[in-house]
Amino acid sequence: MSIRIIARLVARPDSIEALRPLLLGMLEPTRKEAGCISYELVNNTADPAEFVFVEEWASQEAINAHMETPHLKGLVVASAPLLAAPLDVRFYTVC
Repeated sequence: MSIRIIARLVARPDSIEALRPLLLGMLEPTRKEAGCISYELVNNTADPAEFVFVEEWASQEAINAHMETPHLKGLVVASAPLLAAPLDVRFYTVC
């Protein structure tokens, strides 16, 4: 059974346009990772500061490998000063 992840990032109001390209830069390399079934970035239409990655992974092992990639580690470091709240990552399985 696959694992779904919802990762929510909220930019500081003055950092929305700085954060957006960092997040978009995650799409291509992550989609190429083994075990990545789908990886999308959505932006809240009512709150442009809120970005959410909607992910589906084949296994916990694939997620563990993703967590160790240079592009994800780089995003975590680069985005930290741009965020209004801590990164919120939640894991789900389909019922």
